[in-house]
Amino acid sequence: MLPEPLAGAGRLPRRATRQVMVGRIAIGGGAPVVVQSMTNTETANVDATVAQVSELARAGSEIVRITVNTREAAAAVPLIRNRLLAMNLDVPLVGDFHFNGHKLLTEVPEAAAALAKLRINPGNVGKGAKRDEQFSQLIEIACRHGKPVRIGVNWGSLDAEVLARLMDQNQRRPSPLGATEIMREAMVTSALESASRAVELGLPAEAIVLSCKVSGVQDLIAVYRSLAARCDYALHLGLTEAGLGSKGIVASTAAMAVLLQEGIGDTIRVSLTPEPGGERTREVIVAQEILQSMGLRAFVPQVAACPGCGRTSSTQFQSLAGEIQDYVRSRMPVWRATRTAVETMTLAVMGCVVNGPGESRHADIGISLPGTGEEPVAPIYVDGERVTTLRGDDIAAEFKAIVEDYVARKYSPRPD
Repeated sequence: MLPEPLAGAGRLPRRATRQVMVGRIAIGGGAPVVVQSMTNTETANVDATVAQVSELARAGSEIVRITVNTREAAAAVPLIRNRLLAMNLDVPLVGDFHFNGHKLLTEVPEAAAALAKLRINPGNVGKGAKRDEQFSQLIEIACRHGKPVRIGVNWGSLDAEVLARLMDQNQRRPSPLGATEIMREAMVTSALESASRAVELGLPAEAIVLSCKVSGVQDLIAVYRSLAARCDYALHLGLTEAGLGSKGIVASTAAMAVLLQEGIGDTIRVSLTPEPGGERTREVIVAQEILQSMGLRAFVPQVAACPGCGRTSSTQFQSLAGEIQDYVRSRMPVWRATRTAVETMTLAVMGCVVNGPGESRHADIGISLPGTGEEPVAPIYVDGERVTTLRGDDIAAEFKAIVEDYVARKYSPRPD
């Protein structure tokens, strides 16, 4: 008798979130999960910002957020937008506003017109009576220009009034909650109350995206589960201050994969700290890999590769796997423009006879390189059948030619 499926196996149906249009991109309401990123240039530097937005967009970022913190930055927004359009890059731009957004958008209405979405933080809009007034101004501007708004609560800048109110209520409970539970509840409450107020001011619920950013994996999971259970707004996921390198990648993946598997989340961002000289586009690639590894989206052909062992003292398979992975990513813009569904292609680069032939047969195209002491030949498998054997020093070039031939034969030309 076959065992019962593991509890929780398979992705749960997506929640019926409201759909929000951010420029030409649909988020929520069953639309595919969207990849978002953010620039780290000074927005007033138009050349630098245009260059980085274009890099992020070409890497696959479907929405790009930019900082709007000064009048100069606000004035640069329409210039940036026009420059990108002249480059045939219609990527939606999101303005990130803290403290003075109401003032900047009043002084430079052209910025509001050029942006596809406004991002505001309830904890940084203002204090006391000014908070309601300045929040109202931002929502009224969004309504006037027909722009959606992301109400983004952040662990590090939580609305002090909401937190104080919940702490007072907690003290009157027979069994008070702990500080962590109160902080989590304050974040969810701040997001939901701000969204309700925005709707009261005239912003359609279909123009609201919510986020509650924290830097701890378990905190993020708990907060978003609570948020998703209590609203049907589109939700933006991201572990804030995720960190450097492997730490940031692992933490972001661990948190978001759990939520995505439960059907929670409509846009994602991987907030990696760039290493010195590192590419800003790394966060885009990681976000794509999370979604593609989970089977939620397909962006580029997947390359399976052998991890290596005592049978593979040669590094040939390692070099070839890296070269092929870089190759398919670099070729994808051309393939995507001319062919349909190439992103679903799978490739395998294996290092010895143990699993090499089997793994290669499972991929659309696979190569099994010789391990230590094996015959110096590399059989090639296409759609499960062995089609040829490669030898010599030109294996990489010959394998790429086989991939190109497969793309041309297998995938239909894209209609003009």
